[in-house]
Amino acid sequence: MSKKEKKKKGGLPKFGLSWIYLSIFVALLALQFFSSNYSGQTIESDFNELTKKLSEGHISKVEVINKGQIYVYIDNDTLANNEQYKDLAKTAFGDSPNPGPHYKFTAGDNFEEKIWRYYDENPEVKNRFGELNIQHRSETNYWTEILSWIVPFALIAFFWFFMMRRMGGGAGGGPGSQIFNIGKSKAQMFDADAEVRVTFKNVAGMEGAKEEVLEVVDFLKNPKKYTDLGGKIPKGVLLSGPPGTGKTLIAKAVAGEAKVPFFSLSGSDFVEMFVGVGASRVRDLFKQAKEKSPSIIFIDEIDAIGRARGKSAMNGGNDERENTLNQLLTEMDGFGTNEHVIVMGATNRADILDRALMRAGRFDRVVYVDLPEFKERKEIFDVHLKPLTHAKNLDVEFLARQTPGFSGADIANVCNEAALVAARKNKKKVEKQDFLDAVDRIIGGMEKKSKIITLEEKKIIAFHEAGHATVSWLLEHASPLVKVTIVPRGRSLGAAWYLPEERQLNSTNQLLDEMCATMGGRAAEEVIFNQITTGALSDLEKVTKQAKAIVTVYGLNSVIGNVTYYDSTGQNEYQFDKPYSENTAQIIDQEISKLIEIQYERAKKILRENKDKLTRLAEDLLKKEVIFKENLESIFGKREWLTAEEKLQASLSAESEIDASSKKKTVKKTDKNRDIELISDEQQEND
Repeated sequence: MSKKEKKKKGGLPKFGLSWIYLSIFVALLALQFFSSNYSGQTIESDFNELTKKLSEGHISKVEVINKGQIYVYIDNDTLANNEQYKDLAKTAFGDSPNPGPHYKFTAGDNFEEKIWRYYDENPEVKNRFGELNIQHRSETNYWTEILSWIVPFALIAFFWFFMMRRMGGGAGGGPGSQIFNIGKSKAQMFDADAEVRVTFKNVAGMEGAKEEVLEVVDFLKNPKKYTDLGGKIPKGVLLSGPPGTGKTLIAKAVAGEAKVPFFSLSGSDFVEMFVGVGASRVRDLFKQAKEKSPSIIFIDEIDAIGRARGKSAMNGGNDERENTLNQLLTEMDGFGTNEHVIVMGATNRADILDRALMRAGRFDRVVYVDLPEFKERKEIFDVHLKPLTHAKNLDVEFLARQTPGFSGADIANVCNEAALVAARKNKKKVEKQDFLDAVDRIIGGMEKKSKIITLEEKKIIAFHEAGHATVSWLLEHASPLVKVTIVPRGRSLGAAWYLPEERQLNSTNQLLDEMCATMGGRAAEEVIFNQITTGALSDLEKVTKQAKAIVTVYGLNSVIGNVTYYDSTGQNEYQFDKPYSENTAQIIDQEISKLIEIQYERAKKILRENKDKLTRLAEDLLKKEVIFKENLESIFGKREWLTAEEKLQASLSAESEIDASSKKKTVKKTDKNRDIELISDEQQEND
């Protein structure tokens, strides 16, 4: 029976501490109700009311409780026959007669003196009805005494219990949240009965990563197939890649596909304020996994405990994180290969992980989950478009081409934002323009049309953005323009969108053309206005990083030579000295400055040669505020070089031609085989 069926069959919620709290509250409420003389109906009164009842002869007796509280009882005959006591004659539950007390008030120590003084002033009352029957009684409220002792201790115990739950990992119901189980693992376990709806059908793209992970699942499902050949099941698989590429999603799919226990937790779940808790939780986690083997342990953001040891000089002698890592290393290398326990980790900082954790025998496989390419982006869009009500003629390939460099999480955000944009416009379906608006908002931020900009500033912004568009359009390797606007977005006063070519390698000319296009905005300001502004800050930041990468990382500078100062291992992260001399540092600064200035002069030259077209483009931008690729084609004509989209279409058509030709060859071969088979059948019939 599955957990879901058990839950439906049970009906009642699970017994817990909340039931105990509720029972105590109800008991105290009932105790207060029945111990406070609420069985009858008692009215708050005063001494004047008492004297009035005395003069009428309605009082049968008075009780003085603990020398302070006065209870007044009305005579039964009067209570039953007098109309003014009609409501008082019944109890709170509607029963009759009301035994009393009927009135109560607080009088103090001199109550009897007041009564004798009243009789002295009104002797006719005493003569007519006789003296008042006054009875003294002492009552001890044992519950008040008990509670006065219990409540302080209960509050202290509750506070201590609450603090220990907080320090033990929050108010959750897991084993790690209790004071005596603080060293227990906080991993969430998914088994064959658990409902994990994510499978590899929900994971678009990432074919290589899925193939390797599926092989791991097959290891656990059919271990004999591999061990019979003498192979050993890998102990660890590390999923590495940029944020949002789907590392955790792959792990969820593994939990949905694998019919083995799956333990999931975060790297930060091991870290606590108590010394030794992290190592204890690692031991308990692996103990549970071994008991339920074959099983999978998934540690998300493993860099929280897997960071390289001894890199920070600020650490003290006893680092809890290092102790946890040491225990993890021991457990991963400690159990035998026949345990069938595989550890999966996910991180976007694989470069800072400890070498001992990354060696063979611990994480045997490192699966790099990269940003999706065009085909993968199309598949991801198909997945995220399913729950949306979108137009039937929506071009998914166009959306995939408009989102280069987007991760799977970014694409999911685009689809969600497009739905919100369409809803904001009261549309019934999400259309193509809604997706473009969503991409614009995610990249550039929300439009701020209310931002106050003077006409002079608006003109400078228009020429700045037109300068970018002009230079990028006229350079071969620069990314062509898709859209440019002078409407403020986010923190920028203007924005331009380009469609970069998706390439794996960059030549020197390609990098220089991109730098030149980046400097086109400031160059346009100087060419048109003979002055420059602070609006090129982001451009300068970008171009400086590009120039620095050319000189110090890629070895593309002739003066520095084929040397790189990039450290892919992250070992120099905590070093205070530079990996080059002071003389080399001066040369690097000079070469970076020279590269930028050369491209700046190149951009100014291009703009001077096309000053009239630049002016037309800026004027169009001032009128329309937003211009597109078609506007540039009407001014500059079509580009001489293929765009990234055209190159992509050409490559796709070439691939389709190759596939078609291979299919034709296959068809011919099968037809030929079929003819041979038909001939042989005819011969058999003739025979």
